[in-house]
Amino acid sequence: MRSSADIDPIIQQACDSGAIPGAVVMAATSDEVIYQGAFGKRDIGKDAVMTTDSVFWIASMTKAITGTAAMRLVERGQLSLDAPIGDVLPDLSAIQVLEGFDAGGEPQLRPARRPITLRQLLTHTAGFCYDMMNADMGRWLEKTGTPVFRTGLNAAMRVPIMTDPGTRWEYGTNIDFVGKAVEAASGQRLDVYFREHILDPLGMSDTAFRIGDAQRERLVKVHRRHANATLAPIDFEIRQDPEFFAGGGGLYGTAPDYIKFTRMMLNKGMGNGHRLLQPETVALMSENHIGDLHVTPMLSALPAVTNDAELCPGIEKKHGLSFVINMAATPEGRSAGSLAWAGLANTYYWIDPVRDVTGVILMQVLPFADRTCLGVFSDFERAVYSGLDARKAA
Repeated sequence: MRSSADIDPIIQQACDSGAIPGAVVMAATSDEVIYQGAFGKRDIGKDAVMTTDSVFWIASMTKAITGTAAMRLVERGQLSLDAPIGDVLPDLSAIQVLEGFDAGGEPQLRPARRPITLRQLLTHTAGFCYDMMNADMGRWLEKTGTPVFRTGLNAAMRVPIMTDPGTRWEYGTNIDFVGKAVEAASGQRLDVYFREHILDPLGMSDTAFRIGDAQRERLVKVHRRHANATLAPIDFEIRQDPEFFAGGGGLYGTAPDYIKFTRMMLNKGMGNGHRLLQPETVALMSENHIGDLHVTPMLSALPAVTNDAELCPGIEKKHGLSFVINMAATPEGRSAGSLAWAGLANTYYWIDPVRDVTGVILMQVLPFADRTCLGVFSDFERAVYSGLDARKAA
């Protein structure tokens, strides 16, 4: 594939200029890995160079793995997409909607008008939000003394929803509840279920909620982008002894591991000689499940954590069962109907069944949706498609 010569200079120049500290990038078809490369450093303040097996916090790239776990249980009749999820998670059976605050600053709550379903959790239409993207939730957490979800405490999940289930798409902690539903339905802790039914079958030995000794030796430092565009390493790590494992964003892993997962989706549920999902389940996960609702831009309420964010800007987007779907082709070459999402520290992937290609780019920079990181991602993706076109023409 011609794209190695095209991609290497893109990522190398971004690292050499100091625009990003480092990155690992990979692309594959359903049959083979067609590109992989590692660039820059794991920590800009130290000498260790990036390697393809470097370990990243993949954050919300965890969501698709949790969605896969849930859909395995749906296939087996242990979970239902449309039954009230309160049947499995009793804490959600009497959920309250936060309608705002009165003149004295007291939260105004009312019962939700309909029950939450697994389908709504998987599509971010259940009503849950993130405080980093919803100032009212931040205000509610402060008023009630509720810990933020990033603490890994069960108390952090005892929050109201912002709208009635099924009435609006809003990015939030929905898939953390899916992880809890997987535990309740399977009788296994989420880390154990992942390992037994997804990670080990796919050969994803470097992916886990807890950072092992071998992974820690290859761990990439999270960096913060300051207002003057400079980067500095920061001390950041997902809690290693949480009360619950975050199905919405708790995993650490490598690019070679994650490409095994995305290739499984390209192969309609087969990976590493194992069938994880039935072909019809993969097709179902890849469909629009939010009807006339739309995936909307995510506006920042905590600028230190995230910028205003919209992936595939200007293109209509829908939501499948744990994936965002672009409804038109992108300027980079991604086909309409592709699946994608990202992680908070600027990790990104896409799965394009039409062109039979998937790509992963892992960086470790905060805030999310960093303009420079997005530019590198865009250039990488464009080069992958250019390489595919060249190979087709040859």
